[in-house]
Amino acid sequence: MEAVGLLAGAGRLPVEFAAAARSIGLKVFAVGLLASVDEELATTAECFVRINVAKLNEIIKFFKDNHINKVTMLGKVTKELLFNGQHEQMDSRMIKVLSSLKDRSDDTLMLAFVKELAAEGIETVEQTALLKILMPDAGVLSKRKPTETEIADIRFGFSMAKKLGELDVGQTVVVKQQAVMALEAIEGTDACILRGGALAQSGAVVVKVAKPQQDNRFDVPAVGIKTIESMLTVHAGVLAVEAGKTIIVDKEKVLSLANNNGIAVVAL
Repeated sequence: MEAVGLLAGAGRLPVEFAAAARSIGLKVFAVGLLASVDEELATTAECFVRINVAKLNEIIKFFKDNHINKVTMLGKVTKELLFNGQHEQMDSRMIKVLSSLKDRSDDTLMLAFVKELAAEGIETVEQTALLKILMPDAGVLSKRKPTETEIADIRFGFSMAKKLGELDVGQTVVVKQQAVMALEAIEGTDACILRGGALAQSGAVVVKVAKPQQDNRFDVPAVGIKTIESMLTVHAGVLAVEAGKTIIVDKEKVLSLANNNGIAVVAL
């Protein structure tokens, strides 16, 4: 049976991947990079270990010891560890990688990580390889359709989100009445929604897209239950994602929660 490695961050996506891989006969050797990695991954993967994302040598050793030459990176791993003191846990290899970078943008960091794995004969494969079924086609996915005013906000937000992605800053914007309430940066999607939704007070439109230069080996946009819960907290009205390029985790639960609360969900 073929084996594949998984570098897992927070959220349900790593579990979804491990389950999909197992269903087609793949063994998954998973590394939980954060303490917040979903506990279910330990029972879904063939082998599961926790290794801090800052311990690059240890991560590579785990994969090589298990003869893994292909890995997928899934789940949220924010750059906060660079600024909250966890950098003190970094091993010598990670320190060397970071010191060689031109900047610490998302793509720069991830490409450096991919390069280090490749130097050890470990190929990073596209995140979407087993998850294309979770990427919706264009259309209204919820029971409620967006209003004409919301459609205008969706189009405006889509354009703004693409420009934000081109700068490699974030993938999510919150808008209302064709004005930007919040742009996603290091804080992540949910915090962006809470901040922008609070400013909008109600009826905000949340738009999440792929970067124009999206590398499907990492940082593919994804939304899930937590996205809708954050929207409910601030009474946001619409979630718009890019069709064919955004993963919806636990789609049935996401749409059920949205439908029960009058939130429109659109793929465009």
